[in-house]
Amino acid sequence: MDAVRVADRDRYLAALYAPEDKRPALLALYAFNAEIAAIRDRVSEPMPGEIRLQWWRDVIASGTKELGAGHPLATALMTAAETYRLPIAAFDNYLEARIFDLYDDPMPSRTDLEGYCGETASAMIQLAALVLDPEDAPKHAELSGHAGCAQAITGLLRLLPKHRARGQCYVPKDILAASGLTPEEFVAGGDDPRSAVAVQAMVALAREHLRAFERGAKALPATLRPAFLPLSLTPAYLGRVERGKDGMSTLRKHLTMLATASRGWR
Repeated sequence: MDAVRVADRDRYLAALYAPEDKRPALLALYAFNAEIAAIRDRVSEPMPGEIRLQWWRDVIASGTKELGAGHPLATALMTAAETYRLPIAAFDNYLEARIFDLYDDPMPSRTDLEGYCGETASAMIQLAALVLDPEDAPKHAELSGHAGCAQAITGLLRLLPKHRARGQCYVPKDILAASGLTPEEFVAGGDDPRSAVAVQAMVALAREHLRAFERGAKALPATLRPAFLPLSLTPAYLGRVERGKDGMSTLRKHLTMLATASRGWR
């Protein structure tokens, strides 16, 4: 709980709306996600990061808590996976997608970006949904896909200064080309108006997935809402990106999530 509260406040708040008996599994998933997302910041070059990802792949593939014994997060994650019969393939695909984070290669295309978002953020939502309601979760897999893309693209936009500082480019090359930019020019930043065009194209892509999610979100059963609750903050985050600002008060996050948790999406 403490790890998620510090590293991923939005998912932490969302987990508080889940039934108490489901929270440990959700927090294990979210702590795992935060742990993997932070690997790039903890290694000086890609290979140690790949080794760390492989360790997690081996632990999860073993299907037992023995290989990760002594690692509290690994134990918690494997307990959740075993208790709720979470698909091992989803974790394997997640870890494979995260290899991209370790390198400075530009994102090739919009399709590749959506695939990356699908294997990471969308997978987290779907796994959380399986914990919350294993019977209804599979019926809403497509919504998880759109929700994860909207959430992840918004997150990438908010982290743009950090990614530029370390030479990473998550904006797809085809979107950059349409804006008249190369990845190198975009990463360099500055006041180039073409960069603003590329950012706006990413905002539009996030909104496209957000609208697709919202069209179907009315049908989400209340049991699954906690898995999707961070999406309630996405419209406000995108508005701040467009205005060149970031951040949101914890109080506003609470109030927004409370409203959505109570009534769902309209």
